[in-house]
Amino acid sequence: MNKKRMPALFLAHGSPMNIIEWNTFTEALLALSGSLPHPTGIIVISAHWQTRGTQVTCTRQPRTMHDFSGFPDELYHIGYPCPGSPEMAERVRAALGPGVVSCDMERGLDHGAWSVQHHMYPLAFIPVIQISLDVSLTSEERMELGKRLSPLRDEGVLILGSGNVVHNLGLVDLDNEQAPAYTWAQSFDSWVAGCVESNHLEELTRYRLAPFSELAVPTDEHYIPLLYVAGLRRSDDMLTTVFEGFQNASLSMRCIRVG
Repeated sequence: MNKKRMPALFLAHGSPMNIIEWNTFTEALLALSGSLPHPTGIIVISAHWQTRGTQVTCTRQPRTMHDFSGFPDELYHIGYPCPGSPEMAERVRAALGPGVVSCDMERGLDHGAWSVQHHMYPLAFIPVIQISLDVSLTSEERMELGKRLSPLRDEGVLILGSGNVVHNLGLVDLDNEQAPAYTWAQSFDSWVAGCVESNHLEELTRYRLAPFSELAVPTDEHYIPLLYVAGLRRSDDMLTTVFEGFQNASLSMRCIRVG
């Protein structure tokens, strides 16, 4: 592997409560950042920004979005005042090709984007931009977009997808973060782990054929960022699960490192 190449990541984010909690997952995020080269910038593909057509944030100072409700007041007073980077956004537009990406000058960073950065880079000094999930794309097209973004890794840019391999809020155990995972959730999570461990990432595009996908992925916005990250892989990249486990019975916290 090229020693200058920045790894890429798929990170779980789970409940917004992880922003203020110190647990095995948030501890792993901090340790992960310490194992990475220093990024020149960060690009996040989050479950929480869906558009028709791909968009990228182009503001110099993105606001912190508290796009969740019903949580302790403390959460709404936490900000992530990182800089943006119109220059990095332009690199994204160039990498994905003419006419593919539009520039959003209003949107801030949603909690899928900043909640993980809050633990990884708490000083918030690295420029961060966000790419939306284009709802019109197929799974294969999403992997292709990841492939086109991959050259930015050679410029020191950390590209990460933020979601959850298993994400079923309808069956979440709100009262117990440590509740045992459902059998169906473990089964689907293990299927994803098997695709990664065997280096058969193309299988991830066929997730609807996997066991219990209708329960594990009732809506696909939290799974989709994994497809972009799978597309970022180069032939000589190692694939590693850097954290695994469940929260609240139906949220997989599996995190995957590419490279």
